Amino acid sequence: MGHYSRIDDHDGLYPMLRPLRAFSALIPYLFVILLAGVVEWAFGWSRLLAPWTEVSLGGLLVAIALMLASYILRAWRVADHFDVRGRFGAVLSLNLQHNLWNNLLPMRAGELSFPILMRQKFGVDPAHALAGLFWIRLVDAQVLAALALGSLLWLAKVESLALLLVGLALVAPFMFWSLRGWLAARVAGMSEGAMRSLLEKALAGLPRDAAHFARGVLLTWANWLVKLAALAWILRQFVAIDWAGAGLGVLGGEVTSVLPIHAPGGFGTYEAGMLGALLPQGLNVEAATGAAINTHLFLLGSSLLFGLVAMLIPGKSATMPAPAKDQNTP
Repeated sequence: MGHYSRIDDHDGLYPMLRPLRAFSALIPYLFVILLAGVVEWAFGWSRLLAPWTEVSLGGLLVAIALMLASYILRAWRVADHFDVRGRFGAVLSLNLQHNLWNNLLPMRAGELSFPILMRQKFGVDPAHALAGLFWIRLVDAQVLAALALGSLLWLAKVESLALLLVGLALVAPFMFWSLRGWLAARVAGMSEGAMRSLLEKALAGLPRDAAHFARGVLLTWANWLVKLAALAWILRQFVAIDWAGAGLGVLGGEVTSVLPIHAPGGFGTYEAGMLGALLPQGLNVEAATGAAINTHLFLLGSSLLFGLVAMLIPGKSATMPAPAKDQNTP
């Protein structure tokens, strides 16, 4: 009897919890609405958006084209990493949709769309897709950190050290690659735990050979340099700042994109990261806040535009290499 009463209790409890779960799912979006209200109260949206009328259409189109180029480079990296062959449009569509879900969903939930889409479109095992994505994100974080520190040193007038740091960042992944066998043995000998699990995921997502590895690293650098150039140009339309300062500003925002927790679209955290990089450069709060918000709106707008267009790109036009058959298989 006790067993059945517990089941009855659970059956009665679950319907009561559903409204709470639905409300908890809405909390990040309510936070965005609250933040929009705070911005209106503190600065006024009409005043913040007014400078867009002064942005040249030609320059804006170039920035949008650069953003598209960065998405194409990112799709190339994914296609190469997972050895997807066929029409490139399917991979580009997947990446644009993945980027869109990353912006719409909070708490990094959008990352889960990647293994789902990879399975739907190309039949990739979700665990393999996640391992590859984990490695790609790891290289992303390394590139962002190197560029951020390099920009800081450049602004501090230590140009030679900045260039040396970026050069070392280019070489570091290849040094890691040369040690992959030694690292795999060490990881296998570690005790079970979060650190071992993290390292195993990183090693599982490694490219298959040195040339494959080099292409992935170089495509990562190319992707980020193109994207940051577009965002830095947009930022400079709203505040008087040099290219090095603008680059550091947008890097401050982009670094927050790898955080495990953020609101939908990165609202609040992205601006906070940019302000953290802009205010020490002597900008006043209102000018820096307006520039950060408008740069972020451009980023989200381009993501939404390309994500919606991706729905029109055929999604079944690419193929994965056929697995080798077992000799005993008829």
